[in-house]
Amino acid sequence: MVAAVVLIRAVPGDVPALARRIAGIGGVAEVYSVSGDWDLIAVLRVKEYDRIAEIVTEEIAQVSGIERTNTLTAFRVYSKQDLERAWDMFD
Repeated sequence: MVAAVVLIRAVPGDVPALARRIAGIGGVAEVYSVSGDWDLIAVLRVKEYDRIAEIVTEEIAQVSGIERTNTLTAFRVYSKQDLERAWDMFD
């Protein structure tokens, strides 16, 4: 599984509606509304790296109401669940 985080700056308007549109795109696992320089964060989870490029450039970029994006591709995913499973090997 390949993961990416897409930071999204919205044009002034209806951020919740924009978030719902983005959340409906295949490969988008979650969309968070956030404070700061960005308005939304979309988390992508796909099987192949090429799919990230398709989602960001062909699907998210076509959604009306987006001013700018910045995509961060994950190299590795660390989670509390992974750490707990690792320690379970020693029980």
